[in-house]
Amino acid sequence: MDQAHKVRMGVGNGLRQDVWRDFLFRFGNIKMCEIYGSTEGNLCFMNHIGKIGAVGRSNVFYKLLFKYDLVKYDMIKDEPVRDQHGFCQPVKKGETGLLLSRVSAISPFFGYAGNKRLTEKKLLRNVLVKGDAYFNTGDLMAEDQEGFIYFRDRVGDTFRWKGENVATTEVAEVLGSVDFVQEVNVYGVEIPGREGRAGMAALIVRPCFLFDGEKLFECAVKDLPAYARPVFVRLQDIMEMTSTFKQQKFQLVQSGFNPSTISDPLYVLDYHQRSYTPLTEQIHQSVLSGEWKM
Repeated sequence: MDQAHKVRMGVGNGLRQDVWRDFLFRFGNIKMCEIYGSTEGNLCFMNHIGKIGAVGRSNVFYKLLFKYDLVKYDMIKDEPVRDQHGFCQPVKKGETGLLLSRVSAISPFFGYAGNKRLTEKKLLRNVLVKGDAYFNTGDLMAEDQEGFIYFRDRVGDTFRWKGENVATTEVAEVLGSVDFVQEVNVYGVEIPGREGRAGMAALIVRPCFLFDGEKLFECAVKDLPAYARPVFVRLQDIMEMTSTFKQQKFQLVQSGFNPSTISDPLYVLDYHQRSYTPLTEQIHQSVLSGEWKM
């Protein structure tokens, strides 16, 4: 019955890969055209081919009109990596980098009316050559050998743990494949005395399902490297969203993982039990003291 309809195409942005696959499986062969762009930006992408997960595809002709580059980004300093000459360093195919779009007569950036300071803040100058100017999208992207463009994360959403960069969207996609998970929001929380931020996932459990710590542990260990596995899990009834339907992270990051101040059920990655087990006050103190294995 779900596939008995007249819908042939869907166009929009922000569609997760797991949702995309489930949608096609349920409703049939609908052509999905993922797009990428912003109101103030000076470039856009469109995945008119319908490859799952890509926000667009580039080619020689596109690059003649829209000059863009993916450059290395320092997660700790929160800024692009520059060489000894002060220029940014492009990433290799397949690597994640900060998406910058060159400002030119063909693709101008008009800025924000009446706010020169904010306009200038969105520009990066002397990126690849002296005197050039690029619009800073604030998005971390990757481009494969076929020219498909993939959104990885927003700058600020990605965090470092155990000396590695963790992309929240990639972790969320893996956890979202577990049958009892309806929605997941991944972020990093600080642990006193530890460098970087430990991964934490806020989950909404599907109706008629129960949280299964062992199943979630199995998924995390099987499909995520050690540094990307969420150390903490928080169960929620409602996921807070922004006015543009993006997941809120700030309040979650601020509230941390303290069971004495958070009323939501909390769980911790437990390698001994091979499960996500309830985060008690005793375990919380063990984490703070550095005794808990993470």
